[in-house]
Amino acid sequence: MAAVQLAKKAFTVPPTVRTLPSGVPSASLITFSAREPAGHGHEHGHSAAPRRDAPSKWVGSVTQSQSAGLVSRLNFTAPTTGVFQKRLLHASVPAKDAPQVPDFSHHEAKSESTNRALSYVMVGSLGVLSASVAKSTVTDFLSTMAATADVLAMAKVEIELASIPEGKNAIIKWRGKPVFIRHRTADEIQEARGTNWKSLRDPESDENRTKKPEWLVMVGVCTHLGCVPIGEAGDYGGWFCPCHGSHYDISGRIRKGPAPLNLEIPEHSFNDADGLLVIG
Repeated sequence: MAAVQLAKKAFTVPPTVRTLPSGVPSASLITFSAREPAGHGHEHGHSAAPRRDAPSKWVGSVTQSQSAGLVSRLNFTAPTTGVFQKRLLHASVPAKDAPQVPDFSHHEAKSESTNRALSYVMVGSLGVLSASVAKSTVTDFLSTMAATADVLAMAKVEIELASIPEGKNAIIKWRGKPVFIRHRTADEIQEARGTNWKSLRDPESDENRTKKPEWLVMVGVCTHLGCVPIGEAGDYGGWFCPCHGSHYDISGRIRKGPAPLNLEIPEHSFNDADGLLVIG
């Protein structure tokens, strides 16, 4: 450690006329470098002690001001030691160039063909699973668009033909619409088929409108504005629409009035074994 030498210098302050608070005049000369003379009788064999009026080591200078009297200037200077020591910060875990990776060599495939077969199996299984999920999704989506149970129940209607006597009409409800069922007599069949149908507004033969000559099945909605015609009425002995005066013959063909088309023929079939008419 380097030795630091302190230079001491005596300062002589000129006389002052100021007095202390006790009324005693201040000393005319103050020498801060003065020490107590040796052999003053207080050492008792010890080294000489510094005087109390000597400034401390950290006092740099003393000056005098005309207004304030004595003023001391303090300089704080930390001595240098001359010895420097490096402080190194390090972690407790030693640094490594690469992380520790477990050894998976015993899990590797022994041959390339085995590894390829496993890849094919995984890809095939994933494809089958994806196709199954896609099929299920499409099926569920299409099922939401299908007809409900009550609509399917109304899709087909069965009627016992024996309950409708010859020369009479029956009206049933199918898909929210009225359906006319006419059990025609032999004279009505002859009249319907003897008409020159080619000259009609909507040309259609009676043979094309019936599957059995004695049974006429039609949707009971006027083709003009959707009214329901009245059976066994009109100028041609068939049906008459009172809304705008449309007349239909015994085959349901338009003969007079504003209606542009014949009465519609729905899809129907006959079950001769059970004697049923199936509409729809």
